[in-house]
Amino acid sequence: MSHAAAQRAYLLAHPDAAGEFVWSIAAEVHFTRGATLACRYTLSGDMARLRVPQTRAGRRADGLWRQTCFEAFVSAADTAGYYEFNFSPALDWAAYRFTDYRTGMSAATLDRAPALHVRRSSDGLELDGASHRDHGTLRRASAARGARRGDRGKRWSPCLLGVAACIR
Repeated sequence: MSHAAAQRAYLLAHPDAAGEFVWSIAAEVHFTRGATLACRYTLSGDMARLRVPQTRAGRRADGLWRQTCFEAFVSAADTAGYYEFNFSPALDWAAYRFTDYRTGMSAATLDRAPALHVRRSSDGLELDGASHRDHGTLRRASAARGARRGDRGKRWSPCLLGVAACIR
């Protein structure tokens, strides 16, 4: 992942979360020239004490937040709607479209599954996830926005709304 254009954030635990086994979580996100959403999540902690699903073939799955997963929220800068991407260390994934904040949720249609890669160690894991605009949801958002506003020739600029992690 190119660190020059990446936005990096350290995530804070929710006040109700018992965080003694997670030492830190960082997220790096950027959009590549081809408008690929590229995310890297780095979790440091006592992996023997965390419930992290084992890696498998990976598939689209709902309810990933019920176990350890990482999330990214993306929109065009001037729209109320947004997309949510969920990436699991099991290589499962989900993509949703919302018409506004937590309303109007539907499964986002992707032409191909996000590319996921996980590296594990005894004191952490790193998950890379990439969703490609030119083959999926982000391109459709661009076209829909252009058709609505009559500006088909303009470039759509995705905007990262936030990142999150659900650790169990």
